[in-house]
Amino acid sequence: MDALVLLDLVLKVIAWLAISAYLYTQLSSEVRYPLVLRIWWCVFFLLSCYCLVVHCVFDRKPRVLVSDILYSLTGLYFCCVGFSGGVGSDEDDLLQEPLISGNCTSRLSHGEECKKCGGESVTPFATASLFSVLTFSWLGSLVALGYKKPLDLEDVPQLAGIDNVHGAFPVLRGKLVFDQGDHNSVTTFGLIKALVFTTWKELLLTAFLAIVNTVATFVGPYLVDVFVQYLNGHRERENEGYILVSAFIIAKLIECLTLRHWFFTLQQVGIRIKAALIALIYHKGLTLSCQSKQGHTTGEIINFMTVDAERIGDFSWCMHDPWVVFLQVGLALVILYRTLGVASIATLFATVAVMMANLPLGRLQENFQTNLMESKDQRMKSTSEILRNMRILKLQGWDMKFLSKIEELRNNETGWLRKYVYTNAMVSFVFWGTPTFVAVVTFGTCMLIGIPLDSGKILSALATFRILQEPIYNLPDTISITIQTKVSLDRIASFLCLDDIQTNVVRRLPRGSLDTAIEIVHGNFSWDVSSPNPTLKDINFRVSHGMRVAVCGMVGSGKSSLLSSILGEVPKLSGVIEMSGTKAYVSQTPWIQSGTIEENIVFGEGMDKEKYEKILEACCLKKDLEILSYGDKTIIGERGINLSGGQKQRVQIARALYQDADIYLFDDPFSALDAHTGSHIFKECIQGILESKTVIYVTHQVEFLPSADLILVMKDGYITQAGKYGDILNLGNEFIELVVAHEKALSAINLLEAGLALKDMNISVDSKTKSDKSSEETTDVQYSQPPEDVQGTKGQLVQEEEREKGRVEFSVYWKYITTAYGGALIPVILLAQVLFQVLQIGSNYWMAWATPVSGDEAPPVQNFTLIIVYVALAIGSSFCIFCRAMSLAAAGYKTATILFQRMHLCIFRAPMSFFDSTPSGRILNRASMDQSTIDMNMPNQVGLFAFSIIQLLGNIAVMALVAWQVFVVFVPVIAICIWLQQYYIPSARELARLIGVSKAPVIQHFAETISGSTTIRSFDQEHRFQETSMKLIDGNSRPKFHSAGVMEWLCFRLDMFSNLTFAFTLVFLISVPSGTIDPSIAGLAVTYGLGLNMSQFRVIWNLCNLDNKIISVERILQYTSIPNEPPLVIEVNRPDDHWPSCGEVEMCNLQVQYAPHMPLVLRGLTCTFKGGKKTGIVGRTGSGKSTLIQTIFRIVEPTAGVILVDGINISLIGLHDLRSRLSIIPQDPTMFEGTVRSNLDPLEEYTDEQIWEVLDMCQLGDEVKSKEGKLDSAVSENGENWSVGQRQLVCLGRVLLKKSKLLILDEATASVDTATDNMIQKTLRQHFQDSTVLTIAHRITSVLDSDMVLLLENGLIQEYDVPTKLLEDKSSSFSKLVAEYSVRGNSRFRNS
Repeated sequence: MDALVLLDLVLKVIAWLAISAYLYTQLSSEVRYPLVLRIWWCVFFLLSCYCLVVHCVFDRKPRVLVSDILYSLTGLYFCCVGFSGGVGSDEDDLLQEPLISGNCTSRLSHGEECKKCGGESVTPFATASLFSVLTFSWLGSLVALGYKKPLDLEDVPQLAGIDNVHGAFPVLRGKLVFDQGDHNSVTTFGLIKALVFTTWKELLLTAFLAIVNTVATFVGPYLVDVFVQYLNGHRERENEGYILVSAFIIAKLIECLTLRHWFFTLQQVGIRIKAALIALIYHKGLTLSCQSKQGHTTGEIINFMTVDAERIGDFSWCMHDPWVVFLQVGLALVILYRTLGVASIATLFATVAVMMANLPLGRLQENFQTNLMESKDQRMKSTSEILRNMRILKLQGWDMKFLSKIEELRNNETGWLRKYVYTNAMVSFVFWGTPTFVAVVTFGTCMLIGIPLDSGKILSALATFRILQEPIYNLPDTISITIQTKVSLDRIASFLCLDDIQTNVVRRLPRGSLDTAIEIVHGNFSWDVSSPNPTLKDINFRVSHGMRVAVCGMVGSGKSSLLSSILGEVPKLSGVIEMSGTKAYVSQTPWIQSGTIEENIVFGEGMDKEKYEKILEACCLKKDLEILSYGDKTIIGERGINLSGGQKQRVQIARALYQDADIYLFDDPFSALDAHTGSHIFKECIQGILESKTVIYVTHQVEFLPSADLILVMKDGYITQAGKYGDILNLGNEFIELVVAHEKALSAINLLEAGLALKDMNISVDSKTKSDKSSEETTDVQYSQPPEDVQGTKGQLVQEEEREKGRVEFSVYWKYITTAYGGALIPVILLAQVLFQVLQIGSNYWMAWATPVSGDEAPPVQNFTLIIVYVALAIGSSFCIFCRAMSLAAAGYKTATILFQRMHLCIFRAPMSFFDSTPSGRILNRASMDQSTIDMNMPNQVGLFAFSIIQLLGNIAVMALVAWQVFVVFVPVIAICIWLQQYYIPSARELARLIGVSKAPVIQHFAETISGSTTIRSFDQEHRFQETSMKLIDGNSRPKFHSAGVMEWLCFRLDMFSNLTFAFTLVFLISVPSGTIDPSIAGLAVTYGLGLNMSQFRVIWNLCNLDNKIISVERILQYTSIPNEPPLVIEVNRPDDHWPSCGEVEMCNLQVQYAPHMPLVLRGLTCTFKGGKKTGIVGRTGSGKSTLIQTIFRIVEPTAGVILVDGINISLIGLHDLRSRLSIIPQDPTMFEGTVRSNLDPLEEYTDEQIWEVLDMCQLGDEVKSKEGKLDSAVSENGENWSVGQRQLVCLGRVLLKKSKLLILDEATASVDTATDNMIQKTLRQHFQDSTVLTIAHRITSVLDSDMVLLLENGLIQEYDVPTKLLEDKSSSFSKLVAEYSVRGNSRFRNS
């Protein structure tokens, strides 16, 4: 008989193993197993475990035990298989896909999607069955795919319906407009109402789930007393134990289901709110008036998007907590009243007292949070501006000074941060001790009024306090987040109230409705509507269709403001503007969007190849594109960083031409072009392609004026003269001044007798130009590419943002926890938490052991002893919490400070090549969002993970103390949970990284939109840019939505397994004979078992959150390892204080290339610039002029050869010693937000008298004196409240203050008129007589009075001699350049 039983066992084992092998080898993990089969596997596993435990306790036959163990292991295997697959009750997703797909050509197995299809498929959540939604099985395919390979954004499905920003934003905006009107009167309350309206269905659902969950949570504590009495032998009905167990388990199942969907739906709400708010902020930013922009810079508005909108979205987590707390307290009081009677009133008073004590702490936190955000705004504003102008800072040697400015702003921020985190630590200390405080008050009251305490009542009360403990623990965080959210809502509401650009400034008339294209009657305009002095005064003119209108005048006369007023950008004080037809605009400062050259030119229009090619030819771009590896598909870096100034301007002009508008507005785009290119574009574009169009162009080039049908001469905001060239030449001084200055410049050429060569060369100039053009344009592309632009070998300049893949390295965690004090506080924090947990368990164990099971028994100890010991343990645990909270706050604060300093030092010390290839949005994302995570979230996240592990171990220890047999189930369940967590983590980790990576494009696109908003509005492209922004926002929402889903996917399964452990414990306790286990201790185990699922959930939840949040640390650590420039100071090789004393520059075989695999840009230059002499450096675009200047400043390091300045090899001294001793007036005039004084003297080295003297020298003294603040007059972001010409004069003032012996002018007068150019040249000659001056200029007249002229071509020195000698040689290249300029200057480009 025994042999038959053994044979039966062997056959069963073989059969099960065969089935397992078949399933493993034949079926993939994506098989969708039938629901019935999965249920049967789970039941089989439960029964096997139950039989194993029963046989272990009552029947210890080895053969039976072996059988049970094998069955249990088999059931465990099948549960793993079942839970890793899909749900068979769902329909096959492939049947729901379109039969024809443009991207996928073959059927794919479930979960396998090609990249092109993945991003376009809609999330399965939209069509999932009820069971799939309840169990989150709709995410199975995504988790499976993430387990197989790192997820990409294309693998994450699109959101559906109102979760998509296209669905949420119109609802939010429509509600705001409906409630608040369209008058910029948004209030915080109105914004909250609109947000609630956008998510009201989900809010009602989650409120219902919260109520059901709260009620289900209190079922356990309600039944604990009954369960203890049952174990003590008080049994009123048959099968009462199984009924109790069923009630416990059903309540836990309901609790788990409602909790999971409560959390997921709230996250869904948060993602939707955040996306809609970002879209709303973007829309507002696109319509802001210029005056509003001056009050809120790009950095501040980026903070609205990255910090405030994110915080409001995160608030969804605790949206219901404020009222749920009252429901929980009410239910707790009901249970306590049933258990302890009137002593529950003491519980109420204790709870209310604790909540009231929170009010002053809450007010403090709100104050600290408000100030913290304001200081963060200031820091981000400065950081954004500095990143945009990093090249200027490095050239001037100001980078470390501006780093110290950022550090000062950060110190102000961290002052508030320190107060905030320590206040938060105090709040944490108070509330972690609150449950114990409430228990002491309650039990003490019972003893005082004589209510008998037995273990059942004690355990029921303790279980209730443990449940109350969760909302009380979370209450400080809830209050803190609520305060932060209110601050963020106030900030966004105030931003939405800012003035928009006036939409009624220009009266738009239908195309062809009038003969007049533009007409302004009695127009008065002002950038500052409160200023008594308008920017433009009494403007009157009419432009008919097809006219060419030129606008000229001195620097600051109002030329650019006139074009802006036509565009409707300048607030109108009075008058009428009418415009008939579409418009296009070319700004003075080029605005280039990140993207391909083709995208920048086509600019949202459909491709017309013939027109496109014609425009490329007209704008001299074809040769540029032929050289680029990707042609017009080449990606342009941020702000066109890998294009020269001339190329950017030509791309701008091509963009305007491609729009085929009726009216064209050009704001002096020719100043950035050399003589030949400017003449060619004027002839081919203005006089050619746009011959029949209405064109208004601002210009400083007098030679372009005669071709105009109407010339407007401006001075001090007035149109002083208007008419044709010949008509107004003799009518007034203003126009004569401009013409005379131009003629004077040309006369310098005549004095040098260059004019004699013109007759012989007029014919040959064009042919020579054409023959040289190919090689010239080739070099243009080579020299302008920055170091990382390795298009020929490695691809595009701007690559997708680098993201780590796979598991976060342990070194990242280790670096984070050991950054502060070498990790010395970590043992203190852990020890304090362990002691707290031990004391907590000890106090609960003491109360359970020291009270009788029922009122019939005598208590083991006196009541006084009972309460004194409990209070002592409570005080000890509170002290531990205080130590833990303060140590954690100190460690977190110190770590955040150190990481900030390391990252910013590395960023500021990075070479220019890093900034050329890295969009500022990526850096700003780290400085804003990732730094905020480290400041506010990471310390608590690391702490909570460690604390939850300690808490879980405490729970297990208590349960094991009563019934060690629970490990029979607990060990395999924990093994499954760990496996599930490992199965989930790859997907969650990559989704978290995708969330981080997809933020930067949103920020980048917004920053570009703000800087180019005038251009965007002028082309009427607002809608297209808003659509692009929405796509990018959705690109960020998709991984966030699915990350929330996979988290709940995991948590639901973990809950089920923890409930399995709890159910096994309960069944075991009611199965053992009465008296085997102490009912009090068994009740204590049940009390801790009620929180087992939450403890286990917290461990996994905090681990996953930590794994997600640590990515912010990982991203910041990436930027702490950027390769640095050479040292700023080399102590052993420092030049003396008076270096350079002569300013002599000697170059020997100088060779420069931007990357090892790229061709040489400078190919062996050898020459000497004598000290105290003026040298003009000329050459066509791309000849290597700017590269030479960058090499002198060591922005680019020489590949070979040396540069000696006064005999010192500049490569052997520190960068700061070099750059701070040289002076440069750069091509792009830059001013920083601040004051006039701080812009002229950022290092604070000069007196006010010296600054005023310099302002008078550069003709800005009267302008500054007319301002209210004088030297402290405000300068807005990018110097927007100063004209481009005035900014150039400020740059002149800087070098006049510095008075260096070596001065470099890099197209320094490109943005000013000829008269101002002459003034600048005169000032420089007067004040830099003994200095070496190197001048790069498109205006040949600027270098004619130089002592020497260096002519570069293709990176080689073609000519280097005295200008007169070069001009005497009629075949010299310099002579030809002069002749070419003279041809353009003397020609009048008259209408043919």
